Amino acid sequence: MDANIPPDVLSASKKSLAVPMSDFSRQYRRLREEILSAIERVCASQRFILGEEVQQFETQAAALCGTSHAVGCASGTDALWLALASVGIGPGDRVLTTPFSFFATVSSILRCGAEPVLADIDPYTYNLDPGAAQEVLQSSLRPEIRAILPVHLFGQCADWDAFHALRQEHDCLLIEDAAQAFGATWQGLPAGSLGDLAAFSFYPTKNLGAYGDAGMVTTDTPQMAERIRSLRVHGMRERYTHEEVGWNSRLDTLQAAILLVKLRHIKVWNQQRRERAANYDRLFRQSGLAEAGPYPQHGVVLPRTDPRGTHVFHQYVIRVTRRDALKTFLAERNIGSEIYYPIPLHLQPCLATLGYQEGDLPESERAAREVLALPIFPELTAEEQACVVATIAEFFS
Repeated sequence: MDANIPPDVLSASKKSLAVPMSDFSRQYRRLREEILSAIERVCASQRFILGEEVQQFETQAAALCGTSHAVGCASGTDALWLALASVGIGPGDRVLTTPFSFFATVSSILRCGAEPVLADIDPYTYNLDPGAAQEVLQSSLRPEIRAILPVHLFGQCADWDAFHALRQEHDCLLIEDAAQAFGATWQGLPAGSLGDLAAFSFYPTKNLGAYGDAGMVTTDTPQMAERIRSLRVHGMRERYTHEEVGWNSRLDTLQAAILLVKLRHIKVWNQQRRERAANYDRLFRQSGLAEAGPYPQHGVVLPRTDPRGTHVFHQYVIRVTRRDALKTFLAERNIGSEIYYPIPLHLQPCLATLGYQEGDLPESERAAREVLALPIFPELTAEEQACVVATIAEFFS
């Protein structure tokens, strides 16, 4: 297709910029002294596991998430398992979730001994479709589903009004997979405060990222928080007295200290992500590449933001028909991109025993063939964005 390329994009097309998918060094240069001072304090204290910084981070993160309790742990995957285990999800239970997510969403359910049940996604937001979830909940399958685990994918909250209604109708727990959505909101309420519990990941690529693996569970229920704290240290409440079999999932003090530094900047960074997403939208529309969607025809379908929520754009994800060819084209010109996710969970080889077949969840399968994440991070420059869009316009020309 012919693109009506605006001047800033046309200018960028004449340059050859290498644009990384992410660049941690830019953020580190700005925070270097704060980060090194925080690490030095931990090293001097010699409290490397569950030190004072862990408690400080939990308190401050809980306040930002609008919850009474936050419990740090070793990873986002462990956070999901701890959230499920703390409410007694186990063998014989069924948990409804999405097939279009990172593997941990389903593996954490299996780790509890429970059965994942999958419903298809909304083609605009890629989040679990409440209508599809309702169909599964109303089916004759037994036993009944004990919990729904929606994912706030790419930094946008799932339709929590609809899921709250399903919770009331079917008397099930609601647990947020908020791994990609620290700082996102729904109807003015922060991710992490919407369900019975929520799980966060602070993997380095997240919008709030540690310098290694780290995670957190939030809840307003004191009993759940207390049990999570026990489960993360082998089921101990008193030292060397194990009331149940837990796991070793403690948050390193060094990671908590780094996250405390970053926590002071997260609101600004999230706003900068939104600004860069808006700039991408502008450039694609001015280039004549943008299509209404949800399915691409001859151009690019842009991310859609639900007006009831605040998106933090952990990822900026477009849809195109010739996705793999576009990814190769960008890579040849030193422009980063990623596919989240190329294989929906119901078609993963190790999950064949769940009994799903190709064609069972068509929206997820189509999204897996068409989505492509473009570079987005707070330090990404307007010139780099113009170069990305100009290169995509060249691909379509």
